[in-house]
Amino acid sequence: MIHPIPAFHDNYIWILINNNSAEAWVVDPGDAKPVLSYLTEHNLKLTGILLTHHHHDHTGGVLPLRQQYDCIVIGPAHLQKLVTHPVEDKDVIRVFDAQLEVIATPGHTLDHLCYFTNNWQGNKVLFSGDTLFRGGCGRLFEGTAEQMHSSLQKLAKLPHDTLIYCTHEYTLANYEFALALEPSNALLQKNNKKVTELRQKDQPSLPTKLQLEQDTNPFLRFEQDEIHANACAHLQQPLAKLSSEKFALIRKAKDIF
Repeated sequence: MIHPIPAFHDNYIWILINNNSAEAWVVDPGDAKPVLSYLTEHNLKLTGILLTHHHHDHTGGVLPLRQQYDCIVIGPAHLQKLVTHPVEDKDVIRVFDAQLEVIATPGHTLDHLCYFTNNWQGNKVLFSGDTLFRGGCGRLFEGTAEQMHSSLQKLAKLPHDTLIYCTHEYTLANYEFALALEPSNALLQKNNKKVTELRQKDQPSLPTKLQLEQDTNPFLRFEQDEIHANACAHLQQPLAKLSSEKFALIRKAKDIF
């Protein structure tokens, strides 16, 4: 089972629960308190933590959780005070019975990692951190548009039925921007209505599926003429030729939207 633990204003800390034991892992615990409450309420023991990058809203709860449970922490190698098992691109790790491939995705930060498995209790799953969101992608704090473009192209090659677990509830804001660039997209319109209804009930819009992102996310659809033209019009800039330049224009347009 994978369950969201809400934190801060719009974070999700994903908790992975082993059906055959009372053990659990968490992904990007920015705050220890809601994790500790969930573990206590459900009589679970924390055995591991996955980190996607160094931002405090993803790592702030690591040390308190380690003090309580002495669990292992997998993540970027430079986080020496937090990470017990450093990993890098193409490494393979094990979480319960599943093997997860580490995918380096610089852009949002230079150290960003994603984790993919093709068999989490029968499903293909990607923990995408702040790289790929439902309807959007991460802001460029350290990396370049070219790096983020390349990182998203890596993720776009994963199986279309991959479930994507990102760490922020940004979907409605992302869809507002996506609709401004591609108002003719009927599937996008349908999903915007669906997510609006979910959020009115305080239910998460996640996970999403990679196929849905391929069909609605402007950061995977930057080659579409309508999206490119509207982004350029928004920025009052001429049309671009290279794919990486088209992507960069859309990222710039989102930054000022």
